[in-house]
Amino acid sequence: MDTQSREANLDWIPDSGFRLRKAGVQFDAVRVTGDDGHRLVDLMDHMTGGEPGPVVVDVSGRRCAYFLLPPGSTTRRSWPRGALCYNSANGYESYVPVPALRGRTWPLLWRFPPVMADRFVHPVLLRSAVITLLG
Repeated sequence: MDTQSREANLDWIPDSGFRLRKAGVQFDAVRVTGDDGHRLVDLMDHMTGGEPGPVVVDVSGRRCAYFLLPPGSTTRRSWPRGALCYNSANGYESYVPVPALRGRTWPLLWRFPPVMADRFVHPVLLRSAVITLLG
């Protein structure tokens, strides 16, 4: 664990490489794949003045973008087609890849790393952006 993640109490971020973390514990996530995911990252960047909250991108294969939201925040909302929620609702388990803050993490990287333990992507803002982008 590096000093930045220790200071922010982000013990769910691995020291090196990347690890799968159970959604619904430290965070929920919304995944959007392909160019839509990367356009959504850019839209959220613009809408928040460069501080959308933690976002992980996969730069190979399906080119996914994972938006990390507060735990439990995706379970009571309907999300548009193209946005896949990761949470632990109703006995459902899902896992999200989380890269280290530094070092070799390919094909995953932080497009926007976490800066505080309780700072996540805002669910309503993200849902609005998804609707705007994906319809």
